[in-house]
Amino acid sequence: MPADPVLTFHDLESWSRPGTSLAVLGHPIKHSISPAMHNAALTELAGHDGRFADWKYVRFEIHPNDLPPALEHLHAKGFRGINLTVPHKIIAFDHVAEVDAATKPVGAVNTLLWTPGGWRGFNTDGYGLAAAVWETLQLDLAGADIVLLGAGGAARGAAVECLQRGCASLWIANRTRENLDALLRILMPLAGQIPMRGFTPTEVPTNLPPGALVINATSAGLRDTDPLPIALESLPQPRAVFDMIYNPPETPLLRHAAQLRIPTANGLSMLVHQGAKALEVWTGVSANLTAGTMAAAVRAAQGKRTGT
Repeated sequence: MPADPVLTFHDLESWSRPGTSLAVLGHPIKHSISPAMHNAALTELAGHDGRFADWKYVRFEIHPNDLPPALEHLHAKGFRGINLTVPHKIIAFDHVAEVDAATKPVGAVNTLLWTPGGWRGFNTDGYGLAAAVWETLQLDLAGADIVLLGAGGAARGAAVECLQRGCASLWIANRTRENLDALLRILMPLAGQIPMRGFTPTEVPTNLPPGALVINATSAGLRDTDPLPIALESLPQPRAVFDMIYNPPETPLLRHAAQLRIPTANGLSMLVHQGAKALEVWTGVSANLTAGTMAAAVRAAQGKRTGT
């Protein structure tokens, strides 16, 4: 069997591994480099603390229809923690026993912790975003004007993080006005005195502040032929552009920004920091202590894929 196999629901039903197990669930999951990232950190931790010697992180391909019974099996089998990727983050929200208070406004969970009464849900994506923006662009979400692209689950998580950290203003752009208005209604109780407005990418407001941080939370850019989520030259000179997508490492939006000499960063650092925070939830070890090892593992895994 490969060192990092893609396991299935059938494998879960017959699971009997000794030791402490962690897993990531997705559909699809073959592309995930989370096992390489987490197992590298666990190996390093085990070198300093024998408690982690038998910890292992695996991946399961789980169809959305099978997620509720899969979570029940995982809990019964004693898995210490679970990561969830698309499309499970929102589905799982209604299938956990408890949701961390800071996560409730997000409406999605990406990290689960075993408790006797059931799973406790967290969302570490917001932390990952904030840490990545600081690490790659030296920008703080607090006090920043934000232009957020998208109105889906990723955008909602990003918006909640920006508002909770006290951004100066939040401007959300989305092509479908109905989805945009729905997100604004959800976020309104969190905004308080923070100015928050919505617009479509083709109708940029004239009062949008210059020097804003642009965050792409759409899937536009996963393929090289995808249209730009927004024409950056239609905005007052942005301070930087952060794209949550990390594969490909340079999306059309980031190329567009580079041509305009706007500082850019992709989502690789966000992947690392949200993973390090999840590991902190499970182990109690500070994310700051494992992020470096996880980043090195991610770069190595990507290098293998590209042959570099």
